[in-house]
Amino acid sequence: MKAAVVSANNPGKVDIVDVGVPKLHAGQALVDIEYCGVCHTDLHVAKGDFGEVPGRIPGHEGIGIVKDIADDVTSLKIGDRVSIAWFYEGCGTCEYCTTGRETFCRSAKNAGFSVDGAMAEQCVVSADYAVKVPEGLDPAQASSITCAGVTCYKAIKVSNVKPGQWIAIYGCGGLGNLAIQYAKHVFNAKVIAIDINDDKLELAKEVGADLTFNPMNGDAGEWIHEQVDGAHAAVVTAVSKVAFNQAVNSVRAASKVVAVGLPPETMDLEIVKTVLDGIEVVGSLVGTRKDLEEAFQFGAEGKVVPIVQTRCLHEINDIFDEMEEGKIQGRMVIDMNKKC
Repeated sequence: MKAAVVSANNPGKVDIVDVGVPKLHAGQALVDIEYCGVCHTDLHVAKGDFGEVPGRIPGHEGIGIVKDIADDVTSLKIGDRVSIAWFYEGCGTCEYCTTGRETFCRSAKNAGFSVDGAMAEQCVVSADYAVKVPEGLDPAQASSITCAGVTCYKAIKVSNVKPGQWIAIYGCGGLGNLAIQYAKHVFNAKVIAIDINDDKLELAKEVGADLTFNPMNGDAGEWIHEQVDGAHAAVVTAVSKVAFNQAVNSVRAASKVVAVGLPPETMDLEIVKTVLDGIEVVGSLVGTRKDLEEAFQFGAEGKVVPIVQTRCLHEINDIFDEMEEGKIQGRMVIDMNKKC
């Protein structure tokens, strides 16, 4: 079968090769992949930013149809449409797995990094961790919800923003435009979109942002305080140290700043402001199986509509280049049946 694998000779790139069909083991299902979204994390994996994994098949925004199941599998049946998500499986018994925080399991496996992912014609999943895609949700759009969507949905949950309150979304790319939609149409918040690209701000308005601001024109934190006396929460999807710093300065007292993006730098945190204003800065890591189930359902109901463009598998390195250049609107999705 055709698959993308992390290149051993070209850092930051993948090679398109023929590999054997993965074999089923107990508790697993074999999935015919229909679509796989391309995430910035895939680029991190290709570059070796989390550790070098040459030969690994990336991809954790996979959607496909179950082709076969192991004899002991009862949670799936052949023909089900399911996800292949970053959170591939946890141990199931640790304090995180048993308290609704399974993504923080210290023994968690991640699709496309610690185990082979969905940028292939077929993929093996841990059956009990594969979330079913509801009827009425387009599978190409579902691929984006599998990571970007559930990540933003969970981050807004973590922010604790209430209906009618202001939330600032820093970064309006593949994650940010979904964060805006979940914040606006699911949590009924008022949304401020922040991005250095005016075209992405235009898209942000289209998907529901109430206010937009380009920090190339000034300090976003100061501007937000001038407009609405500070946001009640902020979610940072941007891969930028500056965005994190401005987010902390943009919220009012007793608010949360939720970190989602993964820039390589460290952020600057003004201790006096953090203490005196009671600001919480917290990380949010993708979402649990339950979070993904909920995020899918809001997509099926039409409250959130991922903006996707389908490409073929052989274009993956071009997509990585476009991603680094900031040229992508919405989400790029590999159509496994599409030919270049």
